[in-house]
Amino acid sequence: MDTVRVVCAHDCPDMCSLLAHVENDRVVRIEGDPDQPYTAGFACAKVNRDFELVHSPERLTVPLRRTGPKGSGQFAPISWDAALDEITARWKAIVAESGPLALLGYAYSAHQGQMNRHLINGLFYALGASRLQAGTVCDTCCETAWDMTLGPVGGADPESVLESELVIAWGCDLMAVNVHFWAKLEIARKAGATLVVIDPRRSRTAAAADWHLPIRIGTDAALALGIVHILVRDGLCDRAYLAEKTLGFEQWEREIVPRFTPERVAEITGLGIADVERLAALYGAAPRSLIRIGEGMTRLARGGQALRAVATLPAVTGAYGRRGGGALLLTASSMDFNFSVVRKPASGPLSARLVNQSLLGRELLEMRDPPIRALFIAANNPAVTNPDVRTVREGLSREDLFTVVHDPFMTDTATYADIVLPAATYLETGDFYRGYGSYYMQFAPPAVKPQGEAWSNFRLAQALAQRMGLTDPVFRMSEAEILPEFFKGASGAVAAIDPATLLDGRPVKAAPPPGQEFRTGSGKLEIYSTALAAQGVPPMPDWQPDEEEMRDAQRWPLRLLTAPSYFQPHTAFSGVGFLRNREGEPFCVVHPDEAARRRLSGGAKVRLFNERAAIGLVLRVSDEVGPGVVLVPGQRPSGEAVDGTVNMLCSDRLTDIGEGATYQSTFLEIEAWPAAA
Repeated sequence: MDTVRVVCAHDCPDMCSLLAHVENDRVVRIEGDPDQPYTAGFACAKVNRDFELVHSPERLTVPLRRTGPKGSGQFAPISWDAALDEITARWKAIVAESGPLALLGYAYSAHQGQMNRHLINGLFYALGASRLQAGTVCDTCCETAWDMTLGPVGGADPESVLESELVIAWGCDLMAVNVHFWAKLEIARKAGATLVVIDPRRSRTAAAADWHLPIRIGTDAALALGIVHILVRDGLCDRAYLAEKTLGFEQWEREIVPRFTPERVAEITGLGIADVERLAALYGAAPRSLIRIGEGMTRLARGGQALRAVATLPAVTGAYGRRGGGALLLTASSMDFNFSVVRKPASGPLSARLVNQSLLGRELLEMRDPPIRALFIAANNPAVTNPDVRTVREGLSREDLFTVVHDPFMTDTATYADIVLPAATYLETGDFYRGYGSYYMQFAPPAVKPQGEAWSNFRLAQALAQRMGLTDPVFRMSEAEILPEFFKGASGAVAAIDPATLLDGRPVKAAPPPGQEFRTGSGKLEIYSTALAAQGVPPMPDWQPDEEEMRDAQRWPLRLLTAPSYFQPHTAFSGVGFLRNREGEPFCVVHPDEAARRRLSGGAKVRLFNERAAIGLVLRVSDEVGPGVVLVPGQRPSGEAVDGTVNMLCSDRLTDIGEGATYQSTFLEIEAWPAAA
């Protein structure tokens, strides 16, 4: 049996180093690599089953051409040559008739290897196609708000949690999405650190915490401002740090903070006045306090203001200046690689039309001059994961839209394609990885050859580029030849690393400085942002009720809360039967009071509906969420649920900052499933 050092490529901040045990060209076991200091020799329950993902009987093994209506899933096998000939012939004809903007490449984060993830987008960049404004379905709101506050820079080193006195998991279920940070945190707790979880849901992390604050959805900024109000009142601000390292605190303190008394904050957030006071006192008394910020609290109408308010807290106490203190959202911005070699080949135009990922359905139906006539989707499933899924599917149903999907499985999205190509998984490809929740990087070879006739994104991008006549060197270079290019012009800790040392397949850390850097235009943490003011956005962190949410709440009595599930967080894991069984049927959770009010029982099929759509799920009744909330964990294919998928209920409205998705600004009602009524 051979053992191969690999890296988990699923969209997760931890970037686990793994050992793949291979026998007769089959991955028979996956385990964590004990030589990785952060991921520390264990993998999550999902990735431990990835040998089943590779060898799943549900894998696509040959290229397919559509033979029935779009969405029907009716296909016939074809050869790779026939598929590539048809794709490039159609693309060339479309470019000749409508120009390259009529093409759109759609690749995002289903593969975290930097070559397989980005070379597809590099292909469309070089072609001069419309460009995907990627990440709006996930993290552009929180990233942009962070950048407007601290600048494009990573947060605290997660390994510094070992030196923390107080850790606040704010909107972050560590056991679901950051299990290795959780493991380090448990060591810190044994040494005396306190864990507070601020989350509308009593998640597994919240249940195991020292204290859980079940905040109302969308009120995080108010709570953060309430903490600042008390810190100011009680003389717990680090005035010297604020004067040296921040911009705008005195104006914020004068104009915004006084409105957020403990009494008002309690009314807004649903927390007790005593809890608001206790939290502020606890935070003000802990010099080394670390806030692990989750992205989910920014996926609503005023999510950017929430992020800015929470991310400013460590500046008020000076915690950003101490190891073991500060805040962690993401780390990638401090790892200054030259990824443009794969993302932006030199032959591509400097600018082109943008297509917001969250608005895909609308753009497919409404974009003109030219309309999008050809769509290529690599290892993504927008027919499930995007907001306003019904409009996405309507757009994908256009008979005049030539769609190609490259995926390991026949997803909901793939059923709308004209050509479906079998994709390799990360265990069948070589690539370079860098974490976005840690400061590690690693180069990994394939553990096994691709199953059936599957191709990697990397191989496919290069083959299509050459058939389309692109001459950029990156479309002919090997992975090992591209790797050194990533380090050219790098700065900071990345510049000190010799890329040749990565070829042995072991993890390397690009250690950040001990105190938080700020990379704003002023070089300080900008509580007052002139850039936001110029955009017509409130320039200082604030909380205001959102008028559209207030109108929806008058019409619909329940608010949607979506969160990662423990075994099926998104459809990348749908191909593993063991994990599907562990998770169970797609379900929703309501508080016992809401179930009793509607005479609903646990285990029953229920209908969730609003003005956009109706879907069917199985009901669970639990006080893990409060009254007025419907929790739907995970992203599940339509065929697994009673009917539909959760994002059918969500609009494509965008956030206040960063043009992100607003899943949590969804209101609805629930009733018995009609067939059982």
